[in-house]
Amino acid sequence: MPKRILQGTVVSDKNDKTIVVQVERRYTHPLFKKTVRTSKKYHAHDADNAFKVGDRVRIEECAPISRQKRWVALSEKADG
Repeated sequence: MPKRILQGTVVSDKNDKTIVVQVERRYTHPLFKKTVRTSKKYHAHDADNAFKVGDRVRIEECAPISRQKRWVALSEKADG
């Protein structure tokens, strides 16, 4: 199975080697047919502490690193 890749914004980099990425998802509501925005936060591994708050990053699914971290930040920054 391929690994999922998501794109989002870094909202916290206070933890060592960890960033919190907020990923926004848009979909059409099944009953009201209106576009709805929902967001979810993911903890991602950032070994080099390279990313700062406000950066647009891509995160990739991986094996569990800790209790909350199941994603790893890819080395290149996404186009903003």
